[in-house]
Amino acid sequence: MSDATEREVPEPEAADTDADAWEKACAEDLAAEKARRREQYGTPPGSAGEELRKLVDAVSEKLSGLQTPLLGAVAQGAVEQTVKQVVQQAKAAVEPVIERNPDVFDHLAAAGNELLAAYRSAVESQEGRWTRGSDSAGGPERRDEGPGPGEHIDLD
Repeated sequence: MSDATEREVPEPEAADTDADAWEKACAEDLAAEKARRREQYGTPPGSAGEELRKLVDAVSEKLSGLQTPLLGAVAQGAVEQTVKQVVQQAKAAVEPVIERNPDVFDHLAAAGNELLAAYRSAVESQEGRWTRGSDSAGGPERRDEGPGPGEHIDLD
């Protein structure tokens, strides 16, 4: 017999127990950290789909609670009923879309953020040119030779 055959091989159960203990400890630490952050910063925003659902709920609550003092009691009841019906129809239309395509709203939110960043960059760049009033070499102010191709203003 060689040394390799005489050595004790650790039982797989012991290795599984260690892995389970490590996994459990990590999960507990993660849960504690999430609880601490929730306490410190509040509940983090959910996915874009969840946020849309919250928005629809908030708008429907506001609309259903609207009071119009100009209308009589009979008209008020009819308006409330109509608003409730419209809100229910909107929720019925939005919910399946959110359920089937939750990632789409995340992508749309990311695309919106990218568009906003591009717009900010363009505006800041243009504002920089306007406030400098001259080119970067320190020469005289540049005058526009007239409107550019996309700046035609029709006064008629």
